[in-house]
Amino acid sequence: MKRASLPSTAGSLERYLAEINQFPLLTAEAERTLARTYLEKGDTRAAHRLVTANLRFVVKVAYEYRSYGFKMGDLIQEGNLGLMKAVQKFDPDKEIRLISYAVWWIRAYIQNYILKSYSLVKLGTTQAQRKLFFSLARTKRELDQASTEHGSDSDGENTSKIARKLNVKPGEVEEMTQRMGSRDLSLDAPIGQEDGSSPYLDSMAGSGPLQDHELEAAQQQTVVQARIAQALTRLDPRERYIVEQRLMGDQPATLKDLGDHFGFSRERARQLEIRAKGKLKQELQELAVEFDWPVDGQPVEIDERAAA
Repeated sequence: MKRASLPSTAGSLERYLAEINQFPLLTAEAERTLARTYLEKGDTRAAHRLVTANLRFVVKVAYEYRSYGFKMGDLIQEGNLGLMKAVQKFDPDKEIRLISYAVWWIRAYIQNYILKSYSLVKLGTTQAQRKLFFSLARTKRELDQASTEHGSDSDGENTSKIARKLNVKPGEVEEMTQRMGSRDLSLDAPIGQEDGSSPYLDSMAGSGPLQDHELEAAQQQTVVQARIAQALTRLDPRERYIVEQRLMGDQPATLKDLGDHFGFSRERARQLEIRAKGKLKQELQELAVEFDWPVDGQPVEIDERAAA
């Protein structure tokens, strides 16, 4: 069949609608003959004629779902897949027209596409949820129109009415309303419409420490390290060695090890350690006050490690 050429300025959807309207409709007898030919002989030309003759009905069904925010072309494409599946399954011996049978397949394919594409989070995992998803918007519009004519109802009353009409619980209505109202959003999308707008990701709080807190901790650590190094210079070589080995080493030395190192007793090593700690307490007291460490006005305590 030769189809008339269409103006190039026509939109893709308008051009498609004009093209499918050129396919003639089939009579019930011609439809059964073609369906039987395809069923018995596998003649794809017969199946093609059945499909093309009913493409305009797919568009009609797809328009019922335009309020879900999808492109009509995508909805029509999914509906066409449902129509082709219906042609494969159609029984010409049944006293029913193809489109009456195919409409269920068309709706099923379109609805399945909407549910899968509406959100990354699954919205309808059960048959009841799927029914609620596709019935909620229509029922709300009907109740809103009735409320406008007879007086407005509160949100709670509307929710209860919807639940009763759809035979579901009010909590299920509230949950589905919340899900449908929360559409997916790319974190890389700009916050504003102006060029150079920051993405939403830049406005989200991180789980780690704040940058000013990290900077404060780093600066405090630098000061503490410098002051401790300065305090260690006030100790004599033996005291400094004992502090480094007892308090600053990964594996603290024992008092016996220190005594053996210097050639005196374990008790003498303990006395030198106490004296070194006292000097460090005095040197670091000012630092504790400066950083408001919880020492209650007492000199900084350096915990002793038990001798091995």
